[in-house]
This record gives sequence, structure tokens and C-alpha cells, in this order.
Amino acid sequence: DGGDYGKGYVEAELDINPDLWFFQCHFIGDPVMPGCLGLDAMWQLVGFYLGWIGGPGKGRALGVGEVKFTGQVTPDVKKVVYKVHLKRVINRKLVMGIADGVLEADGEVIYTCQDMRVGLFGGAATVEPSAA
Repeated sequence: DGGDYGKGYVEAELDINPDLWFFQCHFIGDPVMPGCLGLDAMWQLVGFYLGWIGGPGKGRALGVGEVKFTGQVTPDVKKVVYKVHLKRVINRKLVMGIADGVLEADGEVIYTCQDMRVGLFGGAATVEPSAA
């Protein structure tokens, strides 16, 4: 339950400090967290949610409908917050979650994702219908 669609919600935080590995190499002289790391973190949270409700197997990103970057995570940012709203959980041969998400940097939304898709592989689909 919860989230914008009543199907589930996951939130995670990352404290940012200027010594994080990616600032040293991406980009030299213009440090910024790679956007793909923020997107991957949100995909990971969809997979985490599927496991948390009892889905078996290993999570794999299957795609995303749309991603928009309107800002950057730079060394002066203090905290990143990932917010993922499940739209649908499919419980068949494949357990799959579809979700929208945002990344906030110090309270400002700078990434938005629509229709992130994550599937669980390598286990039998046994998620209780009430959990999905």
C-alpha cells in the first residue's frame, strides 16, 4: 500500500560528500554524479520492494518509459533522496514491478522517471495477491 498509486512506496537517502569515488573521475574538473547511478538506484529500489513483498529471484532492470534530468548531483549537495511509487505489480511466471520515481537533491526534484520496469528472475512466482 501507499505511494501515489496505492500500490507501494519506497524511499531511500544517500548522504553526499565530496570524496565519493565518482566525483574524482566524472568529470575531471567538472565533478558530477553520473545520472545513470541515480536511475540505477531507483531501479534497485523497485527490485528491493518486489523482494520485500515476497517475490523470489534476482532483480533485473527491464526498461524505463521516460527519464528527465533537470539538475545535477554535485559535491556541494548534502543529501539525495530517492522516492519510488509503484504503479503495478505483476505476479505471473515473472514477478515484475512498474514504478515512477524521483531523485531529490537537497529537497529539489532533479530527476524524474516514468514507467521503470524491474523483473525478478530465478525463482517461482509466489507473491501473495494481497501483497501485490
